[in-house]
Amino acid sequence: MHGSSPAAWTAVLLCLAGITIGGIALIPEPHWIWFTVGCVIAVGSGLVGRLMAAAGLGVDRAEHAEH
Repeated sequence: MHGSSPAAWTAVLLCLAGITIGGIALIPEPHWIWFTVGCVIAVGSGLVGRLMAAAGLGVDRAEHAEH
């Protein structure tokens, strides 16, 4: 299945955590440091996913190209 790998799951969960932290930081009044932390986590999740995929924890595209 497309994206069913430890790299994909880790990237998605980190992104969701970052969005949650950033969103909660804005309620009821903005706490900009926590909002920035959430944004950094959300953006950094893409890099973490790429690094994990490059380390061999991603889905092999050639194996799923036939489907």
